[in-house]
Amino acid sequence: MNKTSKMIRQRFLWHLLLLLGGSFVFGALSFGAVTKTQATPAISKEGKACLECHASSTPGVVEQWKTSAHYRKSVDCYTCHKANEGDPATFDHYGQKIAVIVTPNYCNRCHQQEVKEFEVSHHAMAASFIGSLDNVLGEVVEGGAAAVNGCKQCHGSTVSYKGGGKFDADTWPNSGIGRINPDGSKGSCAACHGRHSFASAVARQPENCGKCHMGPDHPQIEIYNESKHGIQFRANIAKMNLDKKKWVVGKDYTAAPTCATCHMSATATQPVTHDIGTRISWTLRPVISIKQENWQKRRESMQEVCSNCHATGWVENFYKQYDSTVDLYNEKFAKPAKGIMDKLYADGKLTKTPFDEPLEWTYYELWHHQGRRARMGTAMMGPDYTQWHGFFEVAKTFYNEFLPEAERLEPGITEKVLASDFHKWKKGFSPADLQKILDFYKERYKQ
Repeated sequence: MNKTSKMIRQRFLWHLLLLLGGSFVFGALSFGAVTKTQATPAISKEGKACLECHASSTPGVVEQWKTSAHYRKSVDCYTCHKANEGDPATFDHYGQKIAVIVTPNYCNRCHQQEVKEFEVSHHAMAASFIGSLDNVLGEVVEGGAAAVNGCKQCHGSTVSYKGGGKFDADTWPNSGIGRINPDGSKGSCAACHGRHSFASAVARQPENCGKCHMGPDHPQIEIYNESKHGIQFRANIAKMNLDKKKWVVGKDYTAAPTCATCHMSATATQPVTHDIGTRISWTLRPVISIKQENWQKRRESMQEVCSNCHATGWVENFYKQYDSTVDLYNEKFAKPAKGIMDKLYADGKLTKTPFDEPLEWTYYELWHHQGRRARMGTAMMGPDYTQWHGFFEVAKTFYNEFLPEAERLEPGITEKVLASDFHKWKKGFSPADLQKILDFYKERYKQ
C-alpha cells in the first residue's frame, strides 16, 4: 500500500469513528481521566482488624463508610470507636477498648467548633421534655412503650448501659437529637448526618428534618412541601449541589432553600452553624408565643438569608405579615384561653391531674396542635396550614368546644373574653355589617 492510499484509509477510518463512535471515543478519554487510579486511604492496623470481621458481619456499615469523607481522610472504625478515658459505656473487644456509642465527645476530637455550637442549641436540650405534658401523655396516659418508640426517638432517651456492650432496651437503640449519653454528653450527630456515611448531603435534605418535624403539633416538613420553597426544591433538586463541600447559598446553589439553608448553612456573610436557633426570632412552641432573647439580631441573620433571593421590601413585608399572625393568635385566642384555664385551676373547678378532664384535652389540642400549625404555617409560607389546618381549627375549637365547656364548669367565666372587640361578632352582625358581607359575596361570586 502506497503512502497516498494509507492516508486515504486513515482519513476514512477517522471519519468513520467520528460518525459512529466519536462521542464514545471522547467519552472514553474523559472517563479515563476521572477514573484515574486513586491512592487507597491509609487504614490503621486496628481499623484493618475491624474490617476483617465487619466486612462480612455488617457489610452495609462498611460500604457506607467507604463512601464517606471519613474514609477518604483515613478515619477508620478504630479512629471513632476507640474508647475515651472515663467513658462508662465501653467494653473489651478483641483486645481493644471500644465504645459502642460514638457520642459528641468523640466527634469533638476533630469537630470542636460544631460540637461547641451544638451544645448550646435547643436540639441539645431536646430530652428535657421528659416530665413535660407531652411526656406525661406518652409515659402515663398512653403507656411507656409509646414514649420509648415515639417521643424519645426524636427527643432522645437517657441511655442506660448494662455492661459488656449491652444496653437497656428501653433506652437503646436511640438516635434522638437530645439523647443523654452515658458519658454525660448530649445529642447524636448521627441524628442528622446518618451512620456511617456521615454525609452533609443527608443533613441538607428537608426529609432529614422531617423525621421529627412533622405531624399535628409541628408539621414543618408538610408546610415546607406545600410552600413555594419546597416546590422549587423538588423541581430543581439536580441543581442543588447537595454533595458539594462548600455550600453557600447564592454561590453554590440558587434554585431553592432547604431547612438547612435557612437555619444552619453558610451565606456570603454567615458561616455554617450547628446552633439551630441563631436565626429564629419567635418561639412558637409555648401556649403564648414569645420573642427570643436578642430577637432583633436573630431576625437580621435570617433576613440576610432571605435577601439572597428576595428584595428588601419583600422581606420586610413578609415579617410584618408573620408578626401580625402571631399577635392575632396571642391576643385573640392564646391569652384569653390561658386566663380562663388559670382561673378554673385557681377556683378548684379543675383538678391538678393533667388530662383527667375533657377541657384539658381540648385546651391542649387548641394551643399544642392547632395554634402551632396556624403560626408555623405563616412562618414557613404554607397558607393552607395557616388557614384550614390552623386558624379555622383554632376558631372552631375555641368557640364551639373550649368556651362552652369552660362556661359549664364556671358560669360567667367567658363573659369578659366575649366582651372583647375580637369576639363581638358572636353577639351578631349589625344590619349594616351583614349587608356589607352579603354585597361582597354577591360581587365576588356573581350570585
